[in-house]
Amino acid sequence: MAGIFSKIKTTLEMIKFEHTLFALPFAFLGAILAAGGLPGWRQLLWITVAMIGARSAAMTFNRIVDRDIDARNPRTSGRELPSGKLSVTFAWAFLYFSIGIFLIASYSLNWLTFALSPVALIFVLGYSYAKRFTSLAHLLLGLALAISPSAAWIAVRGDIAHEVPILLSLFVLMWTAGFDVLYACQDIEFDRKAGLFSIPARFGIARSLWIARLFHLQAFLVLVLLYVVSELSWPAALGVAAAGSLLVYQHTLVRADDLSRLNAAFFTTNAFVSLILLVSFGSAVLLG
Repeated sequence: MAGIFSKIKTTLEMIKFEHTLFALPFAFLGAILAAGGLPGWRQLLWITVAMIGARSAAMTFNRIVDRDIDARNPRTSGRELPSGKLSVTFAWAFLYFSIGIFLIASYSLNWLTFALSPVALIFVLGYSYAKRFTSLAHLLLGLALAISPSAAWIAVRGDIAHEVPILLSLFVLMWTAGFDVLYACQDIEFDRKAGLFSIPARFGIARSLWIARLFHLQAFLVLVLLYVVSELSWPAALGVAAAGSLLVYQHTLVRADDLSRLNAAFFTTNAFVSLILLVSFGSAVLLG
């Protein structure tokens, strides 16, 4: 029994389960905005299961296809597959299990979510190959995460004929691209030696920090537009202001000559952004 729990713990570490906080709140927010209030418990349950399944599949696939690269990178050589803590066979089995969970959840929501589920899988799995051929990999990761709020909207309404989920997804895309550029700065030397593509590897750290700022400026402008279009009350305005402040604060933590606080900028700040927007916009919807 202890061995089973140990393997589960190691698997959760492999897929960075705690990082679900980045995307899951946006799925919940998409569902709340679509319902104009709290969705039904069944919808929330299957949206949650779908998100966990899709993200688990995406992270597992990324670890599988990157295992040789990870083994050569000092920062990632201790990960579960390169270090042998988990076998590749087990990872493939867990990947298929996660995809199955995602497809069952999609089928349980409505016909459109199930019909579009293969498209979602192509994006969330295909991202893993992006850095092998394009420096736009950061935007492709953003696109993979940006699916969640629009998918949740479709899960509740059965269509996407509205600008609100599109704007929310566009915010997630630009927000994710910005913080992923920051995160990639720590691997700049390895990426260049390994022939991998990233914005820091192509433009250097100083310019990449400005590109990340530009992405986050665009994200903030989209968030303001979402607030205007959604016509929500004052809690949403507070959420916009708080998220904007956190984006600015995130960039004060990182300098071209000092990346020591990068983890604080990446993990803590970004988790707060998603939760703040869920609480503020969600409260505005519930208040009417």
